[in-house]
Amino acid sequence: MGFTIIGVLLATFLAGIPLAFSIGIATFVGALATQVPLQAVIQQMIRGIDSFVLLAVPAFLLAGNLMNSGGITTRLFTFAERLTGFIPGSLAHASVVASCIFAGMTGSAVAEAGGLGLVEIKAMRENGFDADFACAVTAASAIIGPIIPPSIPMVLYGAAADVSVARLFLGGFIPGLLMAAFMMIYIYWVARRGRFPRGSVPSGRDLWIVFKRAGLALCTPVILLGGIFTGIVTPTEASILAVVYALIIILAVYREITAQEMYRAVLDSLFSTAIVGVIIAFSYGFSFVLTMMQVPQQAAAWLLGVTQDPLTILLILNVFFLIVGLFMDPTAAILVLTPILMPVVKSAGIDPVHFGLVMVLNLMIGLLTPPVGMVLYTVANVGAISVERLLKQLVPFYIPLLLVLVLITLFPSTVLVVPNLIMGR
Repeated sequence: MGFTIIGVLLATFLAGIPLAFSIGIATFVGALATQVPLQAVIQQMIRGIDSFVLLAVPAFLLAGNLMNSGGITTRLFTFAERLTGFIPGSLAHASVVASCIFAGMTGSAVAEAGGLGLVEIKAMRENGFDADFACAVTAASAIIGPIIPPSIPMVLYGAAADVSVARLFLGGFIPGLLMAAFMMIYIYWVARRGRFPRGSVPSGRDLWIVFKRAGLALCTPVILLGGIFTGIVTPTEASILAVVYALIIILAVYREITAQEMYRAVLDSLFSTAIVGVIIAFSYGFSFVLTMMQVPQQAAAWLLGVTQDPLTILLILNVFFLIVGLFMDPTAAILVLTPILMPVVKSAGIDPVHFGLVMVLNLMIGLLTPPVGMVLYTVANVGAISVERLLKQLVPFYIPLLLVLVLITLFPSTVLVVPNLIMGR
């Protein structure tokens, strides 16, 4: 019956029904087929979205949209451009650096691709970069956003797995920086072969000018992450702080946003939140039905029957997640699969924080792959090129991303060392 319900989910999704409603249909089919009370399913759906932790999701979405509309992203990219001006392919490196900085503000890959990506692609094209390569750099660097804290996918995983979101945030630092470093190595190699332009070595005066222009924006990750890791605010409270701080900067200091742009930012955030909310509700209902059918326990028994070695289990799950990422939105994948796989993780002795980073990175790579990779389509739209052209230039970027995935899978310390140092074991 468990396979039947999952089959219903896949069949409805492949038939063109939106993923959220595909999950809902599979949930109610499963409940009716197994005589799970519908009232109990609906209660679980309501309980799933009635979460203090998940309040961070709409707040971070709104903060990202406000920053994209209020001139913050432009200032951040200009600052990153000055820092990397002396390196061959400087603007491409600036895109990666700017993504790392922006990652410390919103934690949304799609928001980063749609907002910061517009600035990055325009600057690279105007300075002689091939349009396809510019879009590929933008798309690949955008998925750093959900790895370096704060991160919306990690908030979702923390809520689904009952794991400390603060530890997950800390665990993302080293993997995120490794992603940036490996991508910049590849960009440097391409730039030397392709003779992409480089900027000039910035003077101290130039750096000071761009730093002053971007200074308040650069303080955002310091305020948010400092508040979380010192215990002054929770991750959810930090998301509200991000919105308040963004409003202060764009309204009182930069004053570049119009009333229409503000309205559009709020409307886009409400629309995205509604979509995520429906997915969350149906996913909790779906997980409840599968739990009542003991699917998680059976999955754990089957996988542990194949092997009990934690590394082998992680390698198997890596392949599984990469396939899932091709067809499933990360939000739904995290909320549906986490309750199923947590019994396996706990029985095998895998650290839930380590597992969470492995899962999130796998699914973020899925954002760059067809047929449902949202970052892929967002950047193709922003850059006004076909998905096929973008994909051709994007393929080499999978190599550094997969290398980081292998590293964090083989060496859990790359994820756990920072949270263990700061928060203890």
